[in-house]
Amino acid sequence: MRTRPDMITEIAIGDRVVHFDEHGFLVDPEEWDESIAVELARRQNIELMSDHWDVIGYMRRFLAEHGVAADARFVMRFLEERAHKRGKSGRDLLFELFPYGYVGQACRISGMRQPRAWSTG
Repeated sequence: MRTRPDMITEIAIGDRVVHFDEHGFLVDPEEWDESIAVELARRQNIELMSDHWDVIGYMRRFLAEHGVAADARFVMRFLEERAHKRGKSGRDLLFELFPYGYVGQACRISGMRQPRAWSTG
């Protein structure tokens, strides 16, 4: 993750002011809560359903445990069993849930900082 963004934007979400970098990622993942996720998803025309929340929960737990955002491959593995039951791969399900991609949507909605490098699977 980058240590310092080039530009910070403050956005009012509900009764809070949240800080984003120039690419739309939270500057401080501690500012995140579920209401932030709902609003960020709404702005990207995503209605968060149980599968979305499961991915978000997994990503938040991974961040808390490891101090970095989960690589997309880990999230795809997390989704693999439920995807297989639907005749899909974990990758297919991830991109069904977040059609503009892991970094483009899942990381932003989950309150991650911008990853320095990542795998898209």
